[in-house]
Amino acid sequence: RRGGAALAPSLTRSLAGTHAGADSCAGADKGSHKETIEERDKRQQRQQRQRHHQGCGAAGSGSDSPTSGPHPVPILFPVCPEGCWPGRDRGRKAPAGPSSWGQMPIEIVCKIKFAEEDAKPKEKEAGDEQSLLGAAQGAAAPRDLATFASTSTLHGLGRACGPGPHGLRRTLWALALLTSLAAFLYQAAGLARGYLTRPHLVVMDPAAPAPVAGFPAVTLCNINRFRHSALSDADIFHLANLTGLPPKDRDGHRAAGLRYPEPDMVDILNRTGHQLADMLKSCNFSGHHCSASNFSVVYTRYGKCYTFNADPQSSLPSRAGGMGSGLEIMLDIQQEEYLPIWRETNETSFEAGIRVQIHSQEEPPYIHQLGFGVSPGFQTFVSCQEQRLTYLPQPWGNCRAESGLREPELQGYSAYSVSACRLRCEKEAVLQRCHCRMVHMPDSLGGGSGGPCFCPTPCNLTRYGKEISMVRIPNRGSARYLARKYNRNETYIRENFLVLDVFFEALTSEAMEQRAAYGLSALLGDLGGQMGLFIGASILTLLEILDYIYEVSWDRLKRAWRRPKTPLRTSTGGISTLGLQELKEQSPCPSRGCAEGGGASSLLPNHHHPHGPPGSLFEDFAC
Repeated sequence: RRGGAALAPSLTRSLAGTHAGADSCAGADKGSHKETIEERDKRQQRQQRQRHHQGCGAAGSGSDSPTSGPHPVPILFPVCPEGCWPGRDRGRKAPAGPSSWGQMPIEIVCKIKFAEEDAKPKEKEAGDEQSLLGAAQGAAAPRDLATFASTSTLHGLGRACGPGPHGLRRTLWALALLTSLAAFLYQAAGLARGYLTRPHLVVMDPAAPAPVAGFPAVTLCNINRFRHSALSDADIFHLANLTGLPPKDRDGHRAAGLRYPEPDMVDILNRTGHQLADMLKSCNFSGHHCSASNFSVVYTRYGKCYTFNADPQSSLPSRAGGMGSGLEIMLDIQQEEYLPIWRETNETSFEAGIRVQIHSQEEPPYIHQLGFGVSPGFQTFVSCQEQRLTYLPQPWGNCRAESGLREPELQGYSAYSVSACRLRCEKEAVLQRCHCRMVHMPDSLGGGSGGPCFCPTPCNLTRYGKEISMVRIPNRGSARYLARKYNRNETYIRENFLVLDVFFEALTSEAMEQRAAYGLSALLGDLGGQMGLFIGASILTLLEILDYIYEVSWDRLKRAWRRPKTPLRTSTGGISTLGLQELKEQSPCPSRGCAEGGGASSLLPNHHHPHGPPGSLFEDFAC
């Protein structure tokens, strides 16, 4: 804008000469319309030399501007009167003018000297971009690696890749940086491998003594499933595969063509199993008398069994620990009712005694695998302690988390447990192969799955640790008393009687919890320590590197997929060229007199419209 002051006098004189040239051109056109081609070429060369001398004079007058400085910038203005440009309409006559200029365009070269501070690059505002000599500025180029390295917070990167000469010192810094980076990556890989193994530890926390503790459920079964005296011929026939006894008729001979109705296994077990009322000789719980009515019938692989304190809704409490504060029972196992062994089967048992399992009320008995044996002729002491286990789910463990649904997770059971899941798996296998189920299996709809059955451990589990000890009974003094009391001999008492005493060691419980030994926070802390030790970086340093990569990548993508727009004004050295359309938009000329572009390949467009008023500047020439 400061150069406009110097441009105005020269531009005024140039415009005056342009009007004169237009008038002369019009007069010459009137004088001779039938000139030859050679004459016209000579006349055009003469006019070009004359126009060149006038342009130099205009530039010289513009150099006296008070804003001139030591850096002259020549600007090329190609100027042509509208009536004199020889275009495609060569036969059209130019309008008459007062001067005798030719029909060729006039080119004025103006040399303008700008102030020294105007040559420096400045940030332009939105209004400056719409000025006569303004142009849109392109996007800033991305930083090179040296510039980024000199400003990065990564230690050693500026000394290894920053600006400066290449030498031994820079090479040593680059080697130190690469070595530190390799050491950090090695340590980070080891930490990641340790984290992916998902290590865990078990924490034991003994709870404080409680005034009252819920007593567990106690299930007991006689090892002998069927009483020999209670079996009928039909029972022996149907149970031949289980007992190994051959079928027989009433006379004791082997039956060849006997036919019996379909068996009812529930009825057979109820009739032929050992009855608790006959086995139970005495019962006490926390100093109070109990009887067979305090036991509930349950069916297992051992047939008809009995569970004490089975109802989870009315669980009996234990108010003290130690002997005499739990369940104490005396049983007669009735060995005279044990089945004779005719041949061995998968269900043949050579033991005498009972099987006992201590479990929670929500868990069904799985006594053939989880129970322990109690022998006759001994008093067995079972000291229990409640243990509450908490396991970790995936990815640290394989426990089964509790669902929030009110419906039972396993059909036939109120809650999920490993024992219930195993019984369900056994039922599905039997259903798939035999299309039936055993009595102790859950009575639920659905067939076998046909695939492997997996029973994960629940994430929250209650179990009872046991310590078992025993002493021999009866002694010589009590054997004779018991024989008289129960109308048995001393040998029968020693071979059939037993005492079971189940109690809490103390009214305390142990909480065993699995915890993650190496979590995500520990991994991030170790990685941050290794990163700071070896390369002095942080999360923000990584963001700096990612930002630089994004900047370079985005610039290359823009160069590859976007074609650069041609600017309206290009500047090379000190030469500035103004486009026609830019100059026309800046002019106050009326719309009816503005020139419209003709040929796209020529420097100046052809003018096909008549001149406007004589006083309009931008109608007589085009820049």
